[in-house]
Amino acid sequence: MIEAAVLEINTGLFDGGFKLVPALTLTVMLALFLGVGWFFRVAAVDDMWVAGRSIGAIENGMAIAANWMSVAAYLGVASTVALLGYFGLAYVVGWTAGYFILLIFLAAQFRRFGKYTAPDFVGDRYYSDLGRAIAASTTLLIAFVYIIAQGNGLGLMAQYIFGVSYEVGVILLMAITIGYVALSGMLGATKNMALQYVILIGAFLLGLYATGWTQGWSTVVPFVEYGEQATAMAEIERQYTEPFQDAGYYHWIALCVSLIAGTCGLPHVLVRFYTADNERNARWATVWGLLFTLFLFLGTTAYAAFGSLLYQDNVGEYTEMTGTESDTLVVLTAYLANLPEWLVGIVAAGAIAAGLATTAGLFISASSAAAHDIYTNLYKEDATAREQLIVGRSTILGLGVIVTYLALNPPALIAEVVGMSFALAGTVLFPVFFLGLWWEDATREGAIAGMFVGLFFGFGSILNEILPQYVAALSGEAIFPTFAMIVPATSSSLVGVPAVMLTIIVVSMVTDDPPEDVKRLVRQCHSPEPMETMQSAEDVATDGGQPTDE
Repeated sequence: MIEAAVLEINTGLFDGGFKLVPALTLTVMLALFLGVGWFFRVAAVDDMWVAGRSIGAIENGMAIAANWMSVAAYLGVASTVALLGYFGLAYVVGWTAGYFILLIFLAAQFRRFGKYTAPDFVGDRYYSDLGRAIAASTTLLIAFVYIIAQGNGLGLMAQYIFGVSYEVGVILLMAITIGYVALSGMLGATKNMALQYVILIGAFLLGLYATGWTQGWSTVVPFVEYGEQATAMAEIERQYTEPFQDAGYYHWIALCVSLIAGTCGLPHVLVRFYTADNERNARWATVWGLLFTLFLFLGTTAYAAFGSLLYQDNVGEYTEMTGTESDTLVVLTAYLANLPEWLVGIVAAGAIAAGLATTAGLFISASSAAAHDIYTNLYKEDATAREQLIVGRSTILGLGVIVTYLALNPPALIAEVVGMSFALAGTVLFPVFFLGLWWEDATREGAIAGMFVGLFFGFGSILNEILPQYVAALSGEAIFPTFAMIVPATSSSLVGVPAVMLTIIVVSMVTDDPPEDVKRLVRQCHSPEPMETMQSAEDVATDGGQPTDE
């Protein structure tokens, strides 16, 4: 497991104790988030789960970017590029490419389907309570794994700013996040996500530009001006610019595929399309979201070069960085560049904004899965709005306590933990979303069989590698090493997605066709006719369920 609280090599990053100006900055920022959450607090289910379907394209694009970038993107990608070189670029390539699949095949279609949650889609499209239950349980699993990484990053940043222990930092910031999400719901969380995006990208770019200027490495466009620094790193470690020096081509492709599929399968990202006021803005929100994320991703490789070189010059061999050091590389870069303490604090605050935004989205998706999909649709169909809100908020509190505890001793680097959640989403959920929207003959039996196969590859690969780290009786290595080589925990979708899709197709072909009203829903998701804000596909389907001419 990674070192969470103590740096083995003394960089001095955590030696300053309480830092007044950064602490005041963070306190004001957190108070602002709580204020926004209170102002947009919810009393209706529509506001709790889908923000009243009232969010425009640009605001939704900012929320998508903030909701999706997370601590892993803000802090973790730079560290993976620094330590893994070319191989680490799989995170940039995979996460970015996934947006194009979302844009072309899922965004508008999901909005036209017009439900509340991702499991809602599975339950209604595949006319199956069991399918809904599997999708809801998978949503909870994804949120569970993903939030652990966010808690790790939040704890490290609180440790730097407040001078508290890592454990206290995790508990403090997770408690604040749980409080404002339980209060505000999706509407308040969306407003906060747009604000958090402005803060996180501003802080990220401020640190990057300031480092480049003070070191004489870049001026106006640091994204393309770090060539000499990259060359210097390559002279120390060839993997930085030469592909696959220390990692295989198969695993690079597997990681890319898993991140692409995962981006298209994450419930807390897909639910953003339900919040759009129409299908056109759902598409444009994806475009804006991609643009907003590019500002960060174009800078992560520059941070990797700057940070690695500064570490090499001031501390020691950058390839020997501890897990904690690499997980704080963006903030560590600003610190080693001798930037003012207040500026380093702003960079750290940006990481906290990123973590809060993603954690909020994950809590919302988990609570909606529990309250709307499990409690209301599977247990008590006549549940009142008040009951749903109580169950949703209770889920946020319960899940928050569990993941906060596990974040105190995380199982891997931040980006790697997030990679596991992406692989799980891509392997289990993406195939049923894609085929459900684009093949009207996909059946209930096919989807259920496919999701079970997906859980075998997605969740099974995580247990195979992570369980030994928590069970003393096991060796600490993967339980089945050969399985781990073929189906890594961070990259299970390369094998899993084709297996799940094939399962769905074969089982669907040998079972009864879906009902005509379900086929009608699928056709309506591709209709060129515009829809009103609160309409869903089943509200406007008008073809009478007649078979298509195809």
